[in-house]
Amino acid sequence: MDPVLRAIAEPNRRAILQLVATGEMAAGEIARHFDVTRPAISQHLTVLKEAGLVAERRDGTRRLYRLRPDGLAELRGFLGELWPEALERFKAAAEAGAPAAPRMTGEPPDTTHGADEGRHGHRR
Repeated sequence: MDPVLRAIAEPNRRAILQLVATGEMAAGEIARHFDVTRPAISQHLTVLKEAGLVAERRDGTRRLYRLRPDGLAELRGFLGELWPEALERFKAAAEAGAPAAPRMTGEPPDTTHGADEGRHGHRR
């Protein structure tokens, strides 16, 4: 998982992954989307390939790259384990700090004395 985290830590590499997520792209086509040299893009693609995040296919002299979603499986699993617990903590914090529920009589709650309003309903 560490090579994947190192690979996606760099913003250009994340952008490359987004580009190749929808289909195969040639290295030159990928490079046109960036303000860096083609060798720099080649280095980014090598890092992504070594991390198992992109697959490379040769078509004549062209190298075509596409996302390997299974390359993110371990990271996805790790985050998936953390996510439910994080959501539970967020829910508990939100409920602990939530204002009282509005009355159930069908009338809207009285909002004329909110934190940003003065005693007579005027904004400060």
